[in-house]
Amino acid sequence: MVLALKYRPKKFEEIIGQDAIVKTLTNALDTNRIAHAYLFSGLRGSGKTTTARIFAKALECEKGPTSTPCEVCENCKLANENRHIDIIEMDAASNRKIEDIRELIEHTKYKPSIGRYKIFIIDEVHMLTNEAFNALLKTLEEPPEYVKFIMATTDPLKLPATILSRVQHFRFNKIPEKTIESFLQKVLINENVEYEDEAIRLIVKSAKGSVRDSLTLLDQAIAYSRGKIDLDKVVEMLGVINPEIIDKIFKSILNSDRNTIKEIIKEIKEYDIESILDEIILYLKEALFKGTLPLVTMQRFFNILSDTRELIKYHSDNEFILSLMFFRMIEATKPHKIDDLIKELEQKVDINSYTPKTDIKPTGKELFKKLIQKIKEKDEELGICFETSLKFISFENNTLTWESCPDEECKNLFRRFFSPVIRPLINEIFGIDTKIEVIRCQKTAPSPTKQQPTKNHNILNDESENVIRKVREIFGSDVKITKINHQ
Repeated sequence: MVLALKYRPKKFEEIIGQDAIVKTLTNALDTNRIAHAYLFSGLRGSGKTTTARIFAKALECEKGPTSTPCEVCENCKLANENRHIDIIEMDAASNRKIEDIRELIEHTKYKPSIGRYKIFIIDEVHMLTNEAFNALLKTLEEPPEYVKFIMATTDPLKLPATILSRVQHFRFNKIPEKTIESFLQKVLINENVEYEDEAIRLIVKSAKGSVRDSLTLLDQAIAYSRGKIDLDKVVEMLGVINPEIIDKIFKSILNSDRNTIKEIIKEIKEYDIESILDEIILYLKEALFKGTLPLVTMQRFFNILSDTRELIKYHSDNEFILSLMFFRMIEATKPHKIDDLIKELEQKVDINSYTPKTDIKPTGKELFKKLIQKIKEKDEELGICFETSLKFISFENNTLTWESCPDEECKNLFRRFFSPVIRPLINEIFGIDTKIEVIRCQKTAPSPTKQQPTKNHNILNDESENVIRKVREIFGSDVKITKINHQ
């Protein structure tokens, strides 16, 4: 038998991670304060259906209703084998229509055959149609005294308010990883299987709070490892990055060690990039709760991850995407607060002996040319689009103004690479607080009184070419010459 079924709880005390819910239900059974309808909601694998079955058995036990079913009477045995004729389980995902609910309502008219109650367990109840919910309302609010409803769902927000107001709602919490880890260790001891703690920890993390998924992965790991579950085998089985590599990545980022980052990228570039991002997010969540990284740095890291997910949609080169992401993270660790910058300068420079440079600041136009050059170094096609489609207007009061006249191909390139490439370069060259103002392309129509050029006007002699060259040297290469007078 698979572990998920073999170790499925049969009693309330075997349920892990839901102490408050178990206590409420057992007290209700012991004091005979039984409601007519219950709703269990929570993540998959958190124990909703299992709790519903144990609660149903506790109601049907010959010594009950009791929080400690005897397990020996006929009702308990049939309930444990899922064969009790008065405990009816219904999967709302495959029986979601109004006709299915009408059939269920018809069953409520008949008294239980062998048990105390006729109990309906409706799993994934949020999948019912609106018409089915409406048909269920009246029966759910005032069922016969021998009828009990127990509904389970992973998405209670999809249930109508009219349904929620007619049930006792129990919210199942995400089970702590430590609790699941301890449970799996007990299972492995019972199964006489050797294991490494780190390997079990990785299985629990991959299951994301689901006990059922944890047991399924554990079953898979036992078969894969042939006797001893260790970290390397679990990493191979799950196809995820070894947590030690993630640690190494962030140590290199915090130390600005670009060479080590490049080596790691070559090692992991063949992995599924989405799984790499998931592992990084899990690492950052732990770091956030432990307080090992400043909040400002953490926020910058999550912004970079968000930009990376967008870039994945347009780019399939894992090596490029990972390089851009990790190098941006290195830049994000640098201080940007004025106090931090002053402290950093004080460590590097003796302020009392500092002599300011008298170099002339480059003009905005010169900075703009530098920006184009930098973009070309990153991506030649993007740089050409930037140079031919955008015209520098001004750079004043930290506001960079340009005129934009791109074609559709260049527009698509700008959308894809603005956040990961263009914006960081603007911050680097013009300053991090630089604002961008875009003037849309305004092409002027030719004057109706303008004479058509004669044949001679289309032929430029050597002197005209010299004039044009001089004009562009003085006014800039993007100046427009509208008329040449050969005289």
